[in-house]
Amino acid sequence: MKVCIAEKPSVARDIAAVIGAKERKEGYLEGNGYQVTWTFGHFCTLKEPHDYTEQWKYWRLEDLPMIPPSFGIKLINNEGVQKQFKIIEQLVTQCEEVINCGDAGQEGELIQRWVLLKAQCTAPVKRLWISSLTEQAIREGFQKLKEASQYDNLYAAGSARAIGDWLLGMNATRLFTKKFAQGKTVLSIGRVQTPTLAMIVARQKEINAFQSEEYWELKTIYRETEFTAAIDRIKVQDRAEKGLAYLKEHPFEITSFEKKEGKEGNPRLFDLTALQVEANKKFAYSADDTLKYIQNLYEKKMVTYPRVDTTYLPDDMYPKVEGILRDMTPYAALIAPVLANPIPKLKTVFDDKKVTDHHAIIPTGVYPSNLAPEEKRIYDLVARRFIAVFYPECKISNTTVLGKVGQVPFKVTGKQILEPGWKEVYANDVSTKKEDKEKEEEEEKILPVFTVGESGPHTPRIHKGKTTPPKPYTEASLLRAMETAGKQVDDEEMRELLKDNGIGRPSTRANIIETLFRRKYIEKRKKNIFATQTGIDLIDTIQTELLKSPELTGIWERKLRLIEKGEYAIDTFKQELKQMVIDLTAEVKTANYKIITVAEDQSGKKEKENEKEDKPKKEAKPKEPKKAVVIEEQQCPKCKSHPLKKGNTAWGCANFKVCGFKLPFEVFGKKLSDKQITDLLTKGKTGKAKGWKLTGADTETEGKLKLNDRFEPEIE
Repeated sequence: MKVCIAEKPSVARDIAAVIGAKERKEGYLEGNGYQVTWTFGHFCTLKEPHDYTEQWKYWRLEDLPMIPPSFGIKLINNEGVQKQFKIIEQLVTQCEEVINCGDAGQEGELIQRWVLLKAQCTAPVKRLWISSLTEQAIREGFQKLKEASQYDNLYAAGSARAIGDWLLGMNATRLFTKKFAQGKTVLSIGRVQTPTLAMIVARQKEINAFQSEEYWELKTIYRETEFTAAIDRIKVQDRAEKGLAYLKEHPFEITSFEKKEGKEGNPRLFDLTALQVEANKKFAYSADDTLKYIQNLYEKKMVTYPRVDTTYLPDDMYPKVEGILRDMTPYAALIAPVLANPIPKLKTVFDDKKVTDHHAIIPTGVYPSNLAPEEKRIYDLVARRFIAVFYPECKISNTTVLGKVGQVPFKVTGKQILEPGWKEVYANDVSTKKEDKEKEEEEEKILPVFTVGESGPHTPRIHKGKTTPPKPYTEASLLRAMETAGKQVDDEEMRELLKDNGIGRPSTRANIIETLFRRKYIEKRKKNIFATQTGIDLIDTIQTELLKSPELTGIWERKLRLIEKGEYAIDTFKQELKQMVIDLTAEVKTANYKIITVAEDQSGKKEKENEKEDKPKKEAKPKEPKKAVVIEEQQCPKCKSHPLKKGNTAWGCANFKVCGFKLPFEVFGKKLSDKQITDLLTKGKTGKAKGWKLTGADTETEGKLKLNDRFEPEIE
């Protein structure tokens, strides 16, 4: 009897139906010489600290670092898991062969290997490796079963990742919690989550420190076309006024007219990150939700395996493309032009060297029926992208016109779409987002034909503008930043080259972002992501660059990928991790930073061990200074880097020119007491008080004064 182990019951049923195992048993299906059973996600996990020694049950600085002599695994403490595991254990001890039908990726490999290890399986193991769950794919997969040993490096990388996360997460979380946390707060540190949080905090500090500046530009309209002066922005209004007076004295003259034809290359096929980015931009779906929707589509056999990091297809997929396109009947009208000619075998689509475990996400050709609205939208994104890559390139014409008024140069650029090519696929793609509509309107800007040397009257004006701060992260831009380890990269090819150094894996990035939300380190306002005060304090406290540098974390990710390829030794990786944890512990134990408090403990519920044993004496101190706070000794609440100074009418940051924080002595018609100022600086709000006079209000208001997100006083 051959035992097949799938990662979930629904996949087991699909496999059983194809190979003829139709008889239902307790925890498995049987027939035609096969027994098909299943896990439901992770059955095993690395042992916890207290499983190694009683001493590690309690959170104590003196016990760190915790480095087990060897790492062991254990079953998850769940009744359903333990019951199903016993069935698997019984089946694999009696069979002639095991077929690992787990999810065909690093995590799926790890899940199944740990289960077989725990079950002490001695039978030979084969591997089913497929990219979709269609009947044809399953049947072909069983005809071409692989030797399990082919995936030993994949398992080694998954194991190294898990051990690395344990070593760093367990030690650093306890280390920072016992050293810097107050009360029952748990400060969670992770190999990927901490550098991700550091990127968000760094962006927020840039935004907070930004000081907007006014500027003026000279513009003029000539032949119903608006030109902009090709000079540096003017920073003094008086100079702009003089410039306008000068323009009025001279006619406009065309000095250059250039029209060049060009092409806009087709978009790439989707990998998981690109799909999550697109879904967030178009529909504001979170990365986690998009992963759920595409996973559902995969399990409904409508798309190929989604947890991928490549935008390419293997060369042997080329003969199958026509059949998939013909099966996509809802898109027949869009597909007809592609099928009218031989399908091009493009290097931007087909490249064996660029395909890792799996190829890009594409439709399987199965008719999309019974879909929830969200799944339908995600399927449409995948389907249209698959069609668009085989359309001709979009041909455009770029026009650049130069002119001058006296000695002042002017410029305008235009763009005309000559042949829409692949853009035809998105012609009826109605977007509800305001910025997308504005972008569509700017897509084409057709300019009249000008002749060099022509001249005439024009209508000059001054445009007043303000410099804008960097944009906060959205989930879309954060995913891209994780993919490129914080580097701002728009070019597709450059992004491909940086993928090996990205932080996290495509399949885990959504979960990392959700973890940061859950632990209250970040929050969402509309579509933008901001760090909470706790998140900022945590990153400010971590001085070890390795813990928070996206670039350095990207190097660790690269080593994991090299392990997967058999090009880096797992023992070397483990040794480097152990040394890092030893160095980190020594450094933090002697550090001295402020205590961090979280209003509500989100992540410590699992840590039921440590709270009764010795508490650091530091934890009792924060209440005492409140009785006699010296305002001049307080740090600026906005930049947290400089003390406060007393001015003639307000308290302000000693670095006011950069930071910009100030708190007037009198706010909303009331002079603030020292206690109210202290409460604002230390708690972010005062107690309730009467007599606030709000602008435009006839009566006085009762309420608390608080500092808003811009660190300005407002009434709550």
